[in-house]
Amino acid sequence: MRGSASAPRTTASPSRRRRRPLRAAGVVASAALLLPLVTTAPAATAGQPGDGALLQAFTDASAKYHVPRSVLLGVSYLQSRWDSHGGAPSVTGGYGPMHLTDAATALASAPHHGDGREDPRGDGARPLPAARSARGAAPVPAELPARLRTLERAAKLSGLSAEALRRDPAANVQGGAALLAEDQRRLGLPLSGDPADWYGAVAAYPGAGDSATATTFAKDVFEVIRSGERRTTDSGQRVALPASPRLELRREQVRQLGLPDSREDGVECPDTVACESIPAPYQRLEGSDYGNHDLGDRPSSQKADFIVIHDTEGSWETTIKLVKDPAYVSWNYTIRSADGHIAQHVPTKDVAWHAGNWYVNAKSVGIEHEGFLAQPDAWYTEEMYRTSARLVAHLARKLDIPLDRQHILGHDNVPGTTPGTIRGMHTDPGPYWDWAHYFELIGKPLRPTGGAFGGMVTIRPDYDKHKPAYTGCAEPGKPCAAHGSGAVRLHTAPRERSPLVKDIGLRPDGGESTTDVNDTGARASTGQQFAVADRRGDWTAIWYLGQKAWFHNPWWRQTAVNAFGSIITPKEGVADVPVYGRAYPEQAAYPSEVPVQAVTPLPYKLLAGQEYVLGQRLTSEYLWAKTFDPAGHKVVRGKDVYYEIQFGHRVAFVKAADVTVRPSNQ
Repeated sequence: MRGSASAPRTTASPSRRRRRPLRAAGVVASAALLLPLVTTAPAATAGQPGDGALLQAFTDASAKYHVPRSVLLGVSYLQSRWDSHGGAPSVTGGYGPMHLTDAATALASAPHHGDGREDPRGDGARPLPAARSARGAAPVPAELPARLRTLERAAKLSGLSAEALRRDPAANVQGGAALLAEDQRRLGLPLSGDPADWYGAVAAYPGAGDSATATTFAKDVFEVIRSGERRTTDSGQRVALPASPRLELRREQVRQLGLPDSREDGVECPDTVACESIPAPYQRLEGSDYGNHDLGDRPSSQKADFIVIHDTEGSWETTIKLVKDPAYVSWNYTIRSADGHIAQHVPTKDVAWHAGNWYVNAKSVGIEHEGFLAQPDAWYTEEMYRTSARLVAHLARKLDIPLDRQHILGHDNVPGTTPGTIRGMHTDPGPYWDWAHYFELIGKPLRPTGGAFGGMVTIRPDYDKHKPAYTGCAEPGKPCAAHGSGAVRLHTAPRERSPLVKDIGLRPDGGESTTDVNDTGARASTGQQFAVADRRGDWTAIWYLGQKAWFHNPWWRQTAVNAFGSIITPKEGVADVPVYGRAYPEQAAYPSEVPVQAVTPLPYKLLAGQEYVLGQRLTSEYLWAKTFDPAGHKVVRGKDVYYEIQFGHRVAFVKAADVTVRPSNQ
């Protein structure tokens, strides 16, 4: 997504922290933010259901349209986790518990890679021409696809107004039931009371264009029905779906949808998702220029150490047009919101141009998540989170990447390469991405790993209940709608009214950090780990960007959990240590045919007495890739060793020779 420090832009809370499905013993529970968003999401509307009323709405819709209640609940869970979001749309224009789509006014103005501030390649030796890095959005389709216009169809079938379908959860559930019933009739199937008879209609619900994606969605819905689920929604509704473990799966019904099969050999995806190949072109352009990625030979040439999570600030159609443009940039995968469909664009052996930092590009895989935000209530479907989590878990196994927040980064956690690039780095997926739920789905829930004297904390607020105030979603300085967040705000003292800590990289003039949704200067995100600097009452201090930073962490609503691990601190007798945005080799390592790349410190210092959590040990490397023919590429490896550390909201690198590593509880 678009986003910078100065311009507007996928484990959980008690309801998300521990999933409490109604299931038989032994059954296992299985995407810049923020772009300019439209004004404010409406608060809970008049007539908002009280406790128990939402479940009654599912019961009533089931009786009216003869759709089994468990089918309605299962579909709704995979679309919205039964949340209503106060009537605000999802990133793809879906409204309410049934995610009825009305994306006509939700198209983004520009893709995040094309905002002209960040060079996605991030290589000073071969920067993208200005005309390419500032390239505009692909043309908007003349007509939105049917999958983004389901609310219109639901209105015709139910007789309910579009406004009611958007704002009233009970009406929204009726609209979703009407769609399912129509698809069941279209398939020539009975309006049966047996949920198993609805497999085909469920597969049709998100409007997938191929049988593999439709089948994956239906399989996920029926997995939820089989295992059961329960949670408290964003409006305080307690909803439960009892388990039906013996439910049959009638996959043969999907054939009646008449959809093509998009399963392809050669895509690097797990069998549990629907994945197709939409290659990013590798072509010569004018002169010596070429695009839109670099051919490589990973892991033989270099090991990938990171997976970078993005969101697109554009529709699926726009994003696919852009990645197919040889004069644009690239990323490895895109994931569609409503049905979780995945497209692979660049093989993991090759280097995509996505992160704005060439060192990170050469050592990472980039995953984009469909999202154009029409309202500040920036939510993503459960199906997108689930398929993305499966893809990340698969890639982590394939590429031997640990599943933690030192290796699974948001684009907003990637450091600038030099002091001059810091302000232009992107801010997606931002404070509304639910990292806790995401890691729970990946299979690595974020739990305490140490006691009160472990010396570290893992940021871990209750996403649903933690709603820090943000501004700038719709207009600079204007308040955003209240929304769950995985980020905590950092202060200079243990008081709510104390100033926010400063980021001298974002504001070299000493300006103050702000509450702008794209301002990462005083923010720590879920899963990030920091060394404890102090504790005072309900407040905890961490070392952050060379200073002590305080956040509110009361025992009754913790925003961080205790942890234990390895930390680094300047070597004895060293007053300060330089911090870097890339782990490049020393000058002596470069052969004569490769220009020496400057190892430029960022404008921060790691001071004596301060401690930072060690992420990983890295041997210095630089990929020289300036020619269209990959035979001209070379990986330069040095003797210098670096440590990745959680230095601020973004990671950073320090030379191992400058610091000491020790356990955090010493």
